[in-house]
Amino acid sequence: MAGHSKFKNIMHRKGAQDKKRSSMFSKLSREITVAAKMGMPDPDMNPRLRLAVNAAKAQSMPKDNIQRAIDKAIGGDMENYEEIRYEGYGPGGVAIIVEALTDNRNRTATNVRTAFAKNGGNLGASGAVSHGFDRLGLITYPASAGDADAVFEAALEAGADDVSSNEDEHEIWTAMDALHEVAKALEAKLGPAEGAKLAWKPQTTLEVDEANAATLLKLVDTLEDDDDVQTVWGNYEVSDAVMEKLG
Repeated sequence: MAGHSKFKNIMHRKGAQDKKRSSMFSKLSREITVAAKMGMPDPDMNPRLRLAVNAAKAQSMPKDNIQRAIDKAIGGDMENYEEIRYEGYGPGGVAIIVEALTDNRNRTATNVRTAFAKNGGNLGASGAVSHGFDRLGLITYPASAGDADAVFEAALEAGADDVSSNEDEHEIWTAMDALHEVAKALEAKLGPAEGAKLAWKPQTTLEVDEANAATLLKLVDTLEDDDDVQTVWGNYEVSDAVMEKLG
């Protein structure tokens, strides 16, 4: 989840990361297969595939799984996945963008619409909320990659536009068309990134109160649990005080 929700911390506390692991591998495999099919099946010759493989390695995905996902594209026996974006509003008027890779558009649309409806939100038309976000490149590194100053210096030299660091991770933002170049330059300085992808960064954020926060996080969790959903982006911010009460 993008944004300032402390969502990762919440998920760790609930011990839900292990449960999500197989689902995460499934999503990573799907991205690798699609990337390999759209370009060359060689990560060195295909920037999108390289980023997908690096993201999988950062999550300790076995090499055999990665190779199987690439072979699936080469063999041509894969489902025809299409990239679809859904936009809607969550509790408290929060703007949410859902990115999916699906081989069944109807199934995915139904699941996404149901998730919104059951968790205090509603699905909007295409373009309903994306005008409030900027389309940028996002590269993430764990906090262990270095202190904030060192990562900032490395990002600056690599051509990044902005860096945001907290106790969990470093978020490095780039222009959309500079993502692959910056990621490659950073890899030489900091090692492989935990993740590198095109992202939706909110232009402004909404503070979510305690009354809406629990339902909002449930909506995000439900969406992320769907195998077809790759990423969920939002413009919300939840204060530490509210997170403590929810925890």
